[in-house]
Amino acid sequence: MIAIQVMPDHLHFVLQVLEPMNRSVGEIIRSFKSTCTSIYKREYYSPTNPDDNNIAKNDNPSGGHREVAPPQAVVDFARVFASRGSIWLSDPAHYHERILLYKGQLQHMIDYVHDNPRRRWLKHANPDLFRIRQGIKVGNTICTALGQIFLINHPMRAVIQYSRSLTQPEIDTLRESCLRQAAEGMVFISPAIAEGEKQICRALREAGYPLIILLSEGFPPPDSPHYRFFKPQGVYFEACAAGKLLLVEPSPELLSRPDIEAIVAAKAGKPLPHNTKRYRFLALNALAMEMSTHR
Repeated sequence: MIAIQVMPDHLHFVLQVLEPMNRSVGEIIRSFKSTCTSIYKREYYSPTNPDDNNIAKNDNPSGGHREVAPPQAVVDFARVFASRGSIWLSDPAHYHERILLYKGQLQHMIDYVHDNPRRRWLKHANPDLFRIRQGIKVGNTICTALGQIFLINHPMRAVIQYSRSLTQPEIDTLRESCLRQAAEGMVFISPAIAEGEKQICRALREAGYPLIILLSEGFPPPDSPHYRFFKPQGVYFEACAAGKLLLVEPSPELLSRPDIEAIVAAKAGKPLPHNTKRYRFLALNALAMEMSTHR
């Protein structure tokens, strides 16, 4: 284990595997969680009275000890353990993992783990900016959103939607134009799919201008165990905390709307299956255009 961060309601750590193991990662995590529960039960838990658990023994000036009542959160924790028989909210086999595959990811993940308390503080200090909102209506568009919700009705909105065939000089020219418009109050909307779109959105974000981003892969479903812990990653988190970003996920029904199907077919030159990336990208572009024009 090369990094660990204990949070109030979850735990992050980074494991580095340097040689083949005779057990799976899942087995190791399950063993770790079971051992933590056993230690808590043995060292701290009083089965007769949960309110007496985790009484802190502090040295006093006379050389003896005095008992200090535990915080309410500790008492609540003990009561949860009494009802579940575990210190974990889910069964020992459950965890969420991300395997690192590319150069630089390890240091990035270590930094992410160590930075988690700061991000948690920002999230709790700005709850409205990190709340997933269902059923948000933008013109004819029903979507799920997270971030600065007031951007959705900003009076000056334009779409960033450019061909993948643009040359770099063309992208540079469009980027400077968008930066000038943003400085005059324009809010840009984009799925940020093509390389030129990504570059321009990055430049706007780095300059501190607000953005609305349509997600090709959206938020966890409400019944997912990750739903209540969800927060955008990396630069998107920082932009959300600054009130400069709105992330939007259109509903599946919206992407299948007949008028969206017709726009996609016209762009592609033929009807496309809904489960293809090409269909989804063209549909998101059509929705971005609709969101930029609604009043």
